[in-house]
Amino acid sequence: MIKILCVGKIKEDFFTNGIKEYQKRIEGFSKFSIVEVKEVNTLDISKNIEEEGKNILSKIADDEFVITLEIKGKAIDSVELAKLIEEKQTYGMSKITFVIGGSNGLSESVIKRSDYHLSFSKFTFPHQLMRLILTEQIYRAITIIKNKEYHK
Repeated sequence: MIKILCVGKIKEDFFTNGIKEYQKRIEGFSKFSIVEVKEVNTLDISKNIEEEGKNILSKIADDEFVITLEIKGKAIDSVELAKLIEEKQTYGMSKITFVIGGSNGLSESVIKRSDYHLSFSKFTFPHQLMRLILTEQIYRAITIIKNKEYHK
């Protein structure tokens, strides 16, 4: 089971369509879900981050291997991501959850709960675009694991 846990909803059709396409492809190989938590928008950014963090943590079970997407995380390539997913699923961590924070980032409590801190780049991406990129990379990782022709 692979889950993406993210803050906010996607409004743009071009993101939604791309995510749905990769989701459909992933579901041909694995149980997969995307869980959205409400984005908090007050004038107090630190309060927003903390509230979103509480909402995120409420959706994570104790037996989930949590991978947070962070600028300061470890940068790996697609093959290494595939190896990470395969290793965790093979050795007892069958539930893998990727966490994408909101526009203000992740709370310290979510970062502390994380089992693996992953960076896709030093660039900052909108969380809607990051969801599409992550979904594609999960699909790519699965095709690598299953030895299917997709990854080049």
